[in-house]
Amino acid sequence: MGLWLEEIEIGQVVELGTHHFTREAIIDFARKYDPQPFHLSEEGGRNGPFGVLSASGWHTGAAWMKCYVATNQKAEAAIRAEGREPAVLGPSPGFNNLRWIKPVTPGDTISYRTTVTGKRALNSRPGWGLVFAMNEGFNQKGELVFSFEGKVLTPKRPV
Repeated sequence: MGLWLEEIEIGQVVELGTHHFTREAIIDFARKYDPQPFHLSEEGGRNGPFGVLSASGWHTGAAWMKCYVATNQKAEAAIRAEGREPAVLGPSPGFNNLRWIKPVTPGDTISYRTTVTGKRALNSRPGWGLVFAMNEGFNQKGELVFSFEGKVLTPKRPV
């Protein structure tokens, strides 16, 4: 969140915000990106694997990214307001163990968070490191519905 590799603490938890899933948004996303019957209508949902209209897992993931980006932009702006320069993240080289644990259905509000699980400098890219995080989404009942282990290239503080 605008931090240099040296400033990031293992165990740090960042609450990323929430996303509310409506029937209309679930169907709209599915029409554009994941047109499976159980994402497109109540009838398809009743006949599908969950017995109810449910959001695409990719919709759940996209909402995580939306919350992550907004939180990161807000943190960078706060650092700039203090007169400091924020670190600008590099790309993600991928993720592991993506899990859609429970279906997300109309009316669900998912709360997202990221927890730093590790970091290391990269010998192959001087000036950069990798930050590892467990990323999760919980519904309004507190049930884990989505998770993945992420990593992102993060710059070291310039010398």
